[in-house]
Amino acid sequence: MALAQEDIDLIQSIVQQAINNTPELKNANVRYEIDLRERTIRVEEELKHQRELMIEGFKQMDKHFEQIQLDMAKRFEQVDKRFEQIQLDMDKRFEQIQLDMNKRFEQVDKRFEQIQLDMNKRFEQVDKRFEQIQLDMNKRFEQVDKRFEQIQADSNQRFTEMGRRLDRFMFWSLGVTISSAIFIVNYLK
Repeated sequence: MALAQEDIDLIQSIVQQAINNTPELKNANVRYEIDLRERTIRVEEELKHQRELMIEGFKQMDKHFEQIQLDMAKRFEQVDKRFEQIQLDMDKRFEQIQLDMNKRFEQVDKRFEQIQLDMNKRFEQVDKRFEQIQLDMNKRFEQVDKRFEQIQADSNQRFTEMGRRLDRFMFWSLGVTISSAIFIVNYLK
């Protein structure tokens, strides 16, 4: 810590008062007083030297702080540049992600369109199949109708033939009955 001139003057005045207030030193030996003065001068020189060292130390500390401040400014600039680079990288990544998402959505849209086309084709095939089944069912019902008509015709023909057979049977039965009656009547006579 540097001592100002006022501090040095204050210290000298305090030392002078202490010397003046001490009665035994006033009457003391001159040699002792000279020693004290030499010691005081040495203390003052040492204090002056200490002050110069402290001033030099403060100058070096100021230089050191300036250097630290410059280094910190450089580091902050580097950090700012790094943040800017990170921001640019993030922007690029987000743009790339957006492009990738757009491509994927386009692919999904194409896939949905393809699925829609496939579903339409399948429904058309199902419609055609139902139409074919309907046509087949109509043909089968026509065949069934023809079979029923054929069965009806066959049944009618069989009933007609049965009616003829019954007629013949009745005719023969009547003939046999009449012949038997005639034979019995002739035999009994």
